[in-house]
Amino acid sequence: MSELKSLGLSPELHAYLVAHGPPADPVLESLVRETRELGPIAIMQVAPEQGAFLTLLVRLMGARRAVEVGTFTGYSALCLARGLPEDGHLLCCDTSEEWTDIARRHWDGAGVSKRIELRIAPALETLRALPADPHLDLAFIDADKPSYVDYYEELLPRLRPGGVVLVDNVLWMGNVARPEADDAQTVAIRRFNDHVTADRRVDSVMLPIADGLTLARKR
Repeated sequence: MSELKSLGLSPELHAYLVAHGPPADPVLESLVRETRELGPIAIMQVAPEQGAFLTLLVRLMGARRAVEVGTFTGYSALCLARGLPEDGHLLCCDTSEEWTDIARRHWDGAGVSKRIELRIAPALETLRALPADPHLDLAFIDADKPSYVDYYEELLPRLRPGGVVLVDNVLWMGNVARPEADDAQTVAIRRFNDHVTADRRVDSVMLPIADGLTLARKR
């Protein structure tokens, strides 16, 4: 085994990392502030370095058609949409009008609303209604953990060869590596991680970005 090189990020080191990413953005800062006012549930918002990574990856891939499962207040969707070309399309799946109302206002403020289609409905219903052919470039899953495998299995056949599924929270605050953690959420994340590791249809890597981000590229 190689020498351990991964770093736990202190608040100071995280601030340094963010400071050396994209410059401060008034729309994203406004979205962070308003989401924080929701209380503890604000932890569902993706980290700034993760958002920047999403934008860059979309641009690197030249992605044009993307899907997000789990939109919350819209930070990750805004970042994904910014990476798309003007005629790109991002389909967002969520069930909350309250949270996505915050998202819509900030998408308008960022000038990306025309690239985003929001569907308020159970995500599996939305995904199963999509064309079955491999037409998607990229998908991002960040929703209820027990359904991760189901979302993945609906999305993967609809990805073009070379398309990518990104999945958030795969380290689940470190609980995935703690044998004593046996709550439903942790068990579901472990199940998903094992599922992707065993999937010969993809090349995958798990990255310690924020709470863990898996990238699975369809072969």
